Amino acid sequence: MKTAICESGTKMPIDLYYMPLSVPCRSVMMAASALGVELNLKFLSVHKKEHLLPEFLKFTPQHCVPTMVDNDFVLCESRAIICYLADQYGKDDSLYPKDPKKRAVINHRLYFDATCLYQRFLDYYVPILYQGKEGDPGKCKRFEEALVMLEKYLDGHVWVTGDHITIADFPVIATVSSAEIFGLDITRYQNVSRWLANARKSIPKYEELNHAGCLDYKKVMDAKMILF
Repeated sequence: MKTAICESGTKMPIDLYYMPLSVPCRSVMMAASALGVELNLKFLSVHKKEHLLPEFLKFTPQHCVPTMVDNDFVLCESRAIICYLADQYGKDDSLYPKDPKKRAVINHRLYFDATCLYQRFLDYYVPILYQGKEGDPGKCKRFEEALVMLEKYLDGHVWVTGDHITIADFPVIATVSSAEIFGLDITRYQNVSRWLANARKSIPKYEELNHAGCLDYKKVMDAKMILF
């Protein structure tokens, strides 16, 4: 496992402020593990408003998880963190190729998840999870339409950008597996179902780094915890 090294040569842990149930946090943890990067996990309860404590606000005005502190470098937003870890600590560029076209496709899938797939996941599930509302059929349809797009991106491919896993897979895995744990029938999407099953078998520590958080997320769904 790789750790940051300060100018004095002392190894410094890479801190990650996180919540296990968080979809973005789980994507960073899976990516870091695949890159061989050791994270010093610091649990932060958003439910208990710990992200608004002064000692955390000094890191980022966005007061969000995940937030990474690598020596004196602070970064939030999960996809930005994943890209940084791959560029800074990847032993090679297999997970985030430097070839402009290959990297462009990876970046596209990251943005696709951020602005389409995960955003529509949030649009549908957040009112159910945290506001005690019934699911909006229109928003569910929009999310399912995003899954149809993912199904097409996976057509003829093992992973979301081709035949090799890249950093783009981890955020999408975290999103889709969360929807599945909430009861969405992923088997309706043949390519997505095949890809997710392969991820479960292929990604080291999948159960620990992702599925355990999914189960925590399901507990929130079952409890119908109204927070906002």
